[in-house]
Amino acid sequence: MMIKKKLIKSSFFLGGLFVLISCSHPIVVQNKQLESYPWSKQNYGKDMNNGISLEKLQTSTLFTNLSEQSVIVAVLDTQTDIDHEAISEQLWINEDEIPNNNIDDDGNGYVDDVNGWNFMGFDNDGYFRYQNFEYTRILRYKDDFLNMNSVYAKSDSLLSLEYDRAVITQKRYHRFYTNWAKSLDFSIDMWQTVTDSLIRFFPDEDYDLNTLDSLYSIYKINDKSYIRRRDDRDTDLGALIFYKIVDLETNTTSLKNVIDSKLQKDSIINYNLNVNVDRKLQFKRTGAFYGNNKLNINKYSNNHSTEVISIIAGSATKEELISFHKNIKVMPICISVSGDEHDEDIANGIRYAVDNGAKVINMSFGKQFSLYPEIVHQAFLYAQQHNVLLVHASGNDAINIDATPFYPIDINYYTGEEGVQNFINVGAISKRTDSTMVSSFSNYGKKNVDIFAPGEYIHVAQATMKQYGYDSGTSLSAPLVSATAALLYLYFPKLSVFDIKECILESGNSIDKPVLKPGTKNEYVHFSELCSSGKILNVYAAFLMANKKSQDLH
Repeated sequence: MMIKKKLIKSSFFLGGLFVLISCSHPIVVQNKQLESYPWSKQNYGKDMNNGISLEKLQTSTLFTNLSEQSVIVAVLDTQTDIDHEAISEQLWINEDEIPNNNIDDDGNGYVDDVNGWNFMGFDNDGYFRYQNFEYTRILRYKDDFLNMNSVYAKSDSLLSLEYDRAVITQKRYHRFYTNWAKSLDFSIDMWQTVTDSLIRFFPDEDYDLNTLDSLYSIYKINDKSYIRRRDDRDTDLGALIFYKIVDLETNTTSLKNVIDSKLQKDSIINYNLNVNVDRKLQFKRTGAFYGNNKLNINKYSNNHSTEVISIIAGSATKEELISFHKNIKVMPICISVSGDEHDEDIANGIRYAVDNGAKVINMSFGKQFSLYPEIVHQAFLYAQQHNVLLVHASGNDAINIDATPFYPIDINYYTGEEGVQNFINVGAISKRTDSTMVSSFSNYGKKNVDIFAPGEYIHVAQATMKQYGYDSGTSLSAPLVSATAALLYLYFPKLSVFDIKECILESGNSIDKPVLKPGTKNEYVHFSELCSSGKILNVYAAFLMANKKSQDLH
């Protein structure tokens, strides 16, 4: 699934029912409030931060504007706000395709794919909003999974253990979302009662957290005041006030928001977690040629990709963005909706990107199960054979992905063998340079995470605002590496994908100190235990190394 920030959960008892509140607290800032210069772009060590030293490169004599050559970065992600001012001029254009004539002019199998492709689309310009979680599909297609005829099936016992893990995960999340939906039912039921009760104290609804806290301190103990609910049951006034306090703290600003959240949880239960429903079976989805060319028709799911793309190829005229180079173009490929990305779509998205000229493929998504890992592995090999680099976000669960797989991965999880050499897995670092420098949410792994890059408080373009803001996550660390790779391909086109990977990993800033391990409060490990390189991204140093390698080729 799309790699989001970890949820912050709080809970309380109200009227005898356990209520779970969950929110993500995104950092959203209006354009005028943004810092004038992105910290992640600054030079490493300047003002005590972990910037990638892009400004040092862009102000050096090594950096010139190239007028003709360009490099394409494919972004496998959600739908995209392709009309956003920050990215609209940076989109890849398929020059061999005549727009909107309903003909596959270039003969690549995809009709009117002018800027990219939507593998989550179907006929009549429709699109999927939900699809099964991968562990749900493993249960649905049990025989397929347990009888995989591939290198991934060398150990039947491991496959059986994975199936058992999928069963446990399915039960856990079904119970979690069912309880959450019940709590939202209760919230909807209580909403009007709470509102009517507070009108007694605040006729103009001019209350805030401070005034509610003061009122709650009066009524929370030995409360003898009761409110008659619409179903004629008595309700504690202190509990009602506390209900509204939690409401304000979690930004649940209206009854409509609660109802929308309930509908979303119902959809997760009825579609994402429903073993008996695979919505894709309702449509003809055979081979690689399915979907449509509509990249921006799902308003519920176009912000994530927009943020990612704005890091890779944001307009250089927008000071709010990092802006690597105007000749880096992006190819949006939609393979993700609510639920987990399916291996068929990931593989087909990679092959589409390779066949249409991408040199780098950014993958800011992940999942803990894979139904058909072998077809993704074959797509990885296809990219490697065509000199294409794959960049993946390591995930935001604060877990060791050497111990728990986070797909897609470049190794055979069942044998431990590395399968490709064109894959970089990226963790998130913060601006801080002390022992808390590693982002608390970031996944890690001495074998399976390669390098860290800035992933906190990152400047991005946002579809939801049509403006700019900040966000955090390894989803935003990966595109910094992807853009760096594109820059190296742009200036040094003769380098191989192996050279590009080596330059990025070997040139990073080495961190030689203990740091707080993600997901812990007081467990410290040496930074080198969290990733294979023991380094964080440095664009300037990578450029210097690539320059030397390129000169050595002549």
